[in-house]
Amino acid sequence: MRHDLIARLLCETANHSGAQVFDLGSGQGDLMEKLQPLLPKAKLLGAELSESGVAISQGKVPRATFLVADIFQPPAALNDFVGWATHAVCSEVLEHVDDPASFLEHARKYLAPDARLIVTVPGGPMSGFDRHIGHRQHFDRQKIRAMLEEAGYSVERIYLAGFPFFNLYRLLVISRGKRLTRDVETQSGRASSTLANYTMKLFRSLFHANLLDSPFGWQVVAVARKTSP
Repeated sequence: MRHDLIARLLCETANHSGAQVFDLGSGQGDLMEKLQPLLPKAKLLGAELSESGVAISQGKVPRATFLVADIFQPPAALNDFVGWATHAVCSEVLEHVDDPASFLEHARKYLAPDARLIVTVPGGPMSGFDRHIGHRQHFDRQKIRAMLEEAGYSVERIYLAGFPFFNLYRLLVISRGKRLTRDVETQSGRASSTLANYTMKLFRSLFHANLLDSPFGWQVVAVARKTSP
């Protein structure tokens, strides 16, 4: 769902030969894999803390560049990309960071003047499973706007996406509580993971009917621009 939203927003302005897209926290390359056929002329860069994630990503998207990088302590290889990105994505990263405004401020270094940044972060209540996987906080319109502006960005749009079916999915995660954490950590989770896979397939089809924006959406999506120094 998030990747569909990001792709839709990126393709509004990045579908031209000069586009250079930087995925901040590229994971295992799933977003870049989705973007590759949609933006065939764009140059693609991903930065990720995990060495295995970078290796998997490079296998999925050979034409992209992936670097093992901590934005707070960037490797020398990132110096080649200072002021490089015309477009950047930071998807489901900031909730894991102790100082997300500082993360966004450090990221500015690699964005060209007036570059467009798309951020996705979770909204709504935090579950026990969210805390287990490292969420420090969840966001709303006011919080993400203030954070982006503090970091030196001009906010264009903020959507509260995902109503009603993403909210329903999140409520199921919350109701599962600590049992979901145990499922992930124990052998018994293998049986329940089969049910979880079927459930996710169902929700993936339902997610296409979610509203892009409503007062009730629990997926926060922000579109911003890098302001002048």
